[in-house]
Amino acid sequence: MSGSDRLELPAYRDIRIEHAGPISWIVLARPDKANALSTAMLDEFSDALARLADTGGPIVGIRGEGKGFCAGYDVDQVGKPKAADPVADRDRLARNVNRYLAIWDHPKPVIAAVHGYCIAGATQLCVFTDLTIVAEDARIGEPALPLGGGYIAPLWAPLVGPKRAKELAFLPGNAIDGRTAVQWGWANHAVPAHEVISTVEALAARMAKIPSDVLRIKKLAINRTMDAMGVRTAAAQVPEMDALLHLSPSVLQLREWIGEVGLKSAIAEFHTPPEERT
Repeated sequence: MSGSDRLELPAYRDIRIEHAGPISWIVLARPDKANALSTAMLDEFSDALARLADTGGPIVGIRGEGKGFCAGYDVDQVGKPKAADPVADRDRLARNVNRYLAIWDHPKPVIAAVHGYCIAGATQLCVFTDLTIVAEDARIGEPALPLGGGYIAPLWAPLVGPKRAKELAFLPGNAIDGRTAVQWGWANHAVPAHEVISTVEALAARMAKIPSDVLRIKKLAINRTMDAMGVRTAAAQVPEMDALLHLSPSVLQLREWIGEVGLKSAIAEFHTPPEERT
């Protein structure tokens, strides 16, 4: 690959770019925060994705540093009550969805490599990648607490079907492993955790044998078929559903209760079956 194909990228704080043969990796690099999606990380991610449209390798990969892929949105930024502003809330949520649609619209194939955990907003990101390779023992699922709704699982529905999307959404903190993710159609392949990155890089090497313009049109043709089936329209409505629920009395009451008992106690309460509670 020529030097002109690998132009200098900014020195990011919360992500890292690594080139490995035909694939350029966007590495989520906040392992001390479980790679939680802060506003700063999301901004850097969007910037890197845009720059890699015309630099780097012919394939883009996304992976997480440390014990897992990503624990979802940073609760220090999105999990605390704020003054009610449904318009601002909807705009914030729409910006996140548009970041992931940029993966869908990217001129290069984009592959996610998932290990450890992939929760909430991280699953939204993976929904819009072209391929997803998961560790067999990965944990993939909903937020730990039901503080929103109509934002995560609806984006799963085109991949897994409505009944499985509802199963995911209706049980608090619900999650599936990597093997189940493949059975459901959410992921392409499940492999041992130590083989996830090498599997993605091997796929990228095979893809790179096809000229980039051919890959681009193949991706565009399939995406247009999915757009005709309503995928993009469905994605556009999820911010409204979530913003609506954020102002519901039950969610506001739940937020107050979490503040009283603490996050860990609240998660434990929702994750313990009623028959096991004392």
